Amino acid sequence: MTGLPPGLDWDVCDRARLARDRAFDGAFFTGVRTTRIYCRPVCPVRPARSANVVFFGSAAAAERAGFRPCLRCRPETAPGSPAWSGTATTVARGMRLIEEGFLDEASVAELADRLGVGPRHLLRLFLRHTGAPPSEIAATRRVQAAKRPEWGSGVQARALRSGPYIPTRPRLRLVHPPHKGRDEQAHTARSSRR
Repeated sequence: MTGLPPGLDWDVCDRARLARDRAFDGAFFTGVRTTRIYCRPVCPVRPARSANVVFFGSAAAAERAGFRPCLRCRPETAPGSPAWSGTATTVARGMRLIEEGFLDEASVAELADRLGVGPRHLLRLFLRHTGAPPSEIAATRRVQAAKRPEWGSGVQARALRSGPYIPTRPRLRLVHPPHKGRDEQAHTARSSRR
């Protein structure tokens, strides 16, 4: 037993493996010493003898120990793994890198290489999930950053720190002078002349 999550011991894992309990799918992986294959707890194959079993906390730990994945239950696609989440995780990682400014110094091909996919496949994934290629998303991010004011220093920052502007005297008269009194007087003067 190597590196199991807290709350799991050998007995709990063995009972879950024998019962094929779906609640433990992705929580641990079972390695069979005789075949050097590792499986998910829900694997449909006949369970191995408990004496020949070792448990791992992740598929990577099982592979590091020299086990290969089962071809029936595909443990590398267990819940919680990037393969389980699908291509949305690749796009989310790409979006996070773009937001951090990765495409300011690098190309889309370098972004694809960093994400472990080809440039054309990355373009297809971005178009499917976001509706725009990575280069346009980076350009939009740059435009939005340029439009966002920097309030850290200068006159604008001091004005904002000073509080709201409240005029001491009403300035409405300057913008809209009151015509009501004069208009009524002029109207009554005109009508009395008739």
